[in-house]
Amino acid sequence: MTTVTLDDVRAAAGRLAGLIPTTPAEPSPRLSEMTGCSLVLKLENQHLTGSFKERGALNKLLSLGEAERQAGVIAMSAGNHAQAVACHASRLGIRATIVMPSFTPFTKVERTESFGAKVELHGDTLSDAAAFAHDLAQREGLIFVHPYDDPLVAAGQGTVALELLEAAPNLDTLVVPIGGGGLIGGMAVAAKTLKPAIQVIGVECAMYPSMKQTLAGQPVSCGGATIAEGIAVKAPGAVTLPLVRQYVDDVVEVGEQRLEEAVYRLATVQKLVAEGAGAAALAAVFDDPGRFAGKRVGIVVSGGNIDPRILAQVLMRGLVYEGRIVRVRIGITDAPGALARVARLLGEAGANIVEVHHQRLFHDVPVKMAEIDVVLETRDRTHVQQLVAKLHEAGFPTELMTEVS
Repeated sequence: MTTVTLDDVRAAAGRLAGLIPTTPAEPSPRLSEMTGCSLVLKLENQHLTGSFKERGALNKLLSLGEAERQAGVIAMSAGNHAQAVACHASRLGIRATIVMPSFTPFTKVERTESFGAKVELHGDTLSDAAAFAHDLAQREGLIFVHPYDDPLVAAGQGTVALELLEAAPNLDTLVVPIGGGGLIGGMAVAAKTLKPAIQVIGVECAMYPSMKQTLAGQPVSCGGATIAEGIAVKAPGAVTLPLVRQYVDDVVEVGEQRLEEAVYRLATVQKLVAEGAGAAALAAVFDDPGRFAGKRVGIVVSGGNIDPRILAQVLMRGLVYEGRIVRVRIGITDAPGALARVARLLGEAGANIVEVHHQRLFHDVPVKMAEIDVVLETRDRTHVQQLVAKLHEAGFPTELMTEVS
């Protein structure tokens, strides 16, 4: 039996009207050119708390009666759901308690507290924190706000589809990240009811394919450190699983390299910050461009709360992948002026030297020779090959230490 209907999603949209801004649905000509399809990006990272989670959390909170509001709410989350519940509970004058695992970074704790919630740190795993939150809810009579496994939460998330199809009614396909299934469940109900021919594709990270495995009747096997921690869910919801089974056409997996690439492309091409989970839909399009070739595709950029340190690493690794930062090992004679000559050749060829490590002792080179490892800023992969050839021609054997092919 379907637990969420189009009427539920429309009712949620009515509740949220004027309380949550409509997020942009933007065409992306440059990413469209790169992927071979016509892309429209639904920018859910533009919410106050940086993710779509506000929709479901607020819809749930607005449904509470006066006695339930007086009792207060509790949620378990280490990320976006925590901030969404804390933010909107505070706006509505509802006391909120958020249980977070003990390993939650302090910045996330501080951010959640800044919205007015009481944070309880408990447990070494998400499961420990969830169990504690349920126990605390029972003991103190608090209303539990689940991050995805609740019809009101899924209906709230489904309002993304209403907005996207209103802005871009001619879409052929929707591509949506999957964690527990609240976002894609609500969106798929709305989209398929309004436009039965539209294709709805869900995306999981390869380390946590719990929805795909469950749909296939396979044992669920998940684990590992992923950049897409927002969709690293080990079990789909009891409410959301039937919705995905009925309304979603396919569920695909994407690996870490594709997720990184999607974060990088959104930042450098679209000038848009997305977390790993938020970039998962674009990662799926990059991973299988033939499937989407020539189609009008709407993708949900579901969140932008990426750790700045992770974003910095992704950007630097992207530059390495494109051949714009490389490391080369150059053999030189251990004599005055040799290093200066290499530096001059690199400068004349348009490379910028970032670092130089001069090594005489630890590499297997003749005693009258030395090797230098040089990190360079370059234009692209072709430029790198030209640099290597130029050094060889000048009598300096050179080995590319960074794989850029």
